[in-house]
Amino acid sequence: MQTIPVVDLNDFRSADMGRRQKFVTTLGDALVDIGFFAIENHGVPMELIESSYRLAKDYFQLPEGTKALYEVKELKGQRGHTGFGKEHAKDSKAPDLKEFWHVGRELPTNHARFQDYPRNLWPAEIPEFKPSFSSLYETLDHCASDLLKAAALYLKLEESRFSSMAFEGNSILRVIHYPPIAEDRNPSSIRAAAHEDINLITLLCEATSSGLELLQRDGTWRPIHALKGQIIADAGDMLQNITNGLFKSTTHRVVNPDNSREERFSMPFFAHPRSECDLTPLSSCVQISGGEVKYPKITAGEYLAKRLREIGLG
Repeated sequence: MQTIPVVDLNDFRSADMGRRQKFVTTLGDALVDIGFFAIENHGVPMELIESSYRLAKDYFQLPEGTKALYEVKELKGQRGHTGFGKEHAKDSKAPDLKEFWHVGRELPTNHARFQDYPRNLWPAEIPEFKPSFSSLYETLDHCASDLLKAAALYLKLEESRFSSMAFEGNSILRVIHYPPIAEDRNPSSIRAAAHEDINLITLLCEATSSGLELLQRDGTWRPIHALKGQIIADAGDMLQNITNGLFKSTTHRVVNPDNSREERFSMPFFAHPRSECDLTPLSSCVQISGGEVKYPKITAGEYLAKRLREIGLG
């Protein structure tokens, strides 16, 4: 059994208004309460997820020198490879026990925003990598759009209020490898230290093993299961900011396994707005949340740059 609320995306995509409203209510209540929920019938083909994980394993098994060719300092970790131990959680000095690969948005060369985003890097050693992860990116982007629409409807806003911000936005697909735990690691390091996501909403394809936990209000940690056929979603700091804290960006982590030789893979998709989007708390959300503005006036681009510096990628 899953430990967080579960929604069926077919309900939201249905012509039955009762099913749609049930989806909106369950999703919104979850974002207000704990900031996390799970999605079934999300529209991402299982064979695409499975093949992407196989390709991820092939990539991370490449020699360190080969992977280093795809780590371009000027990209600040926003495309291609980021080596093991380079990233740390905000306010944490101990590095996370992971390495990862970033896939970003690709636009046609004649698109007005073509210059807004750096080009993706693709490992030449694995020809199937580009088509598989490009397809996964597009499918998760579509799913995220529907979730953001439902989140807006819950707050009685125009349906496109949040999804329009993420349209052609700076979204990132992160392919993460957590290697077996080394005996000489920093004793304070875990696979991913306690943190909150930066973006609007995150979609986490079912990881290859357990380890994800969310921090509850009583200070205890709740495990979130990696169940076949489910995608885990959570609100990020940007959605929390614009809703004045109505939607919770909940602290979470990935703990080390009991079996130190067990490696883990995961593929979170971080739905980001375009850089110029204003994250200032909406007046309607300020009124609902007590009338006090609790979060800053800031653009998405400013917010992202600040947070990347805080986690060692800026």
